[in-house]
Amino acid sequence: MYDYIIIGGGIVGLSVGLELYKKNPKARIAILEKENHVAAHQTGHNSGVIHSGIYYKPGSYKARLAKRGSETMTQFCRENELDVDICGKVIVASENEELPLLENLYQRGIQNGLNIRLIEETELHEIEPHVNGKRAIHVPMAGIVNYKQVSEKMRELIIQQGGEILLNHKVIGINETKEEVVIETTQGEIKGSYYINCAGLHSDRIAKLAKIKTDVRIVPFRGEYYQLKPEKRELVKNLIYPVPNPNFPFLGVHFTRMIDGTIDVGPNAVLSLKREGYSKTDINLMDMKDVLYYKGFWKLAGQYMKEGMDEMIRSFSKKRFVQSAQKLMPDIKEDDLMSGPAGVRAQALKSDGSLVDDFFIMPGTRSIHVLNAPSPAATASLEIGKEIVKRMDDTFLLDSVI
Repeated sequence: MYDYIIIGGGIVGLSVGLELYKKNPKARIAILEKENHVAAHQTGHNSGVIHSGIYYKPGSYKARLAKRGSETMTQFCRENELDVDICGKVIVASENEELPLLENLYQRGIQNGLNIRLIEETELHEIEPHVNGKRAIHVPMAGIVNYKQVSEKMRELIIQQGGEILLNHKVIGINETKEEVVIETTQGEIKGSYYINCAGLHSDRIAKLAKIKTDVRIVPFRGEYYQLKPEKRELVKNLIYPVPNPNFPFLGVHFTRMIDGTIDVGPNAVLSLKREGYSKTDINLMDMKDVLYYKGFWKLAGQYMKEGMDEMIRSFSKKRFVQSAQKLMPDIKEDDLMSGPAGVRAQALKSDGSLVDDFFIMPGTRSIHVLNAPSPAATASLEIGKEIVKRMDDTFLLDSVI
């Protein structure tokens, strides 16, 4: 019998485990992971960026937790001697028409309490000599890290505390009563006092198993990247982002120096027909049905038809992709890019076609469900862990029962 069962061995689930141990070092905690290692999906396919929180609505969970999370994640890495580089990034207006959007984003960053600067073309080229830009926002607190490495350290610390990481334990049933929770897995039953659903790409299905009524469904979007060939890496010093399209919920093609020195270019953001589908040919019939039979998806598709088609064309046409990349980096040629990694973003979508724009956490009878935690969740993971444990305190009065 465990005090807490965490479903999902990604960085959010691991962060919850660490925070629970801070609250009660003697707690009995199990983390259930259906794969044979932690950080197998969203965390393990992450871009590795430590985000600042500039993009997010002031006062939102994303804005607050990303800002604090960038600090606590950096501190965690340094305390545990993990690779981390606070290299900064630039968000670039390449055309005059983007200057008002850049100014609006700058004001949002100021509202979010960030120490950022507007810089002119001369200073921009001192930071990123090869970029095409009229003006930019310099975000000095942005950085890079390896989130798989971070997750492995979290796993190690949890085991040192006495926690159990139960791999190859896929959850197939949940019985949640007023007295206890019984979680049925492919390896047998697991009993506990409380559980936390941090299942990422499958969080809505875990909630459904528990008979939690929500108006959200996870729709998977694949982010497809190229990489600069080694001999062209000098074109990018650190992190280069475009001004985001306010009419589209993704950031556009950008350049990311990874902690190992490689340079990712992308992504294309396209619908995935498999929740863990990292290639164009990956299809899962149940996952595909969940999307195509969901009225919310078709309302979303109608709203973003033009932008979605552009993303699809870039997915299949390297030439068109390169044209997009050249807006920021004119010196890039097709031959400079080679196939890179891909990741899948678990995006919660409502039945009315609206995207859930913030982290979304809701309670059950003896549970907490994290139903939307896309980027910047890795950056904010330690702070999300604190928020979830606070929610549990407030909802279940844990101080009175531990």
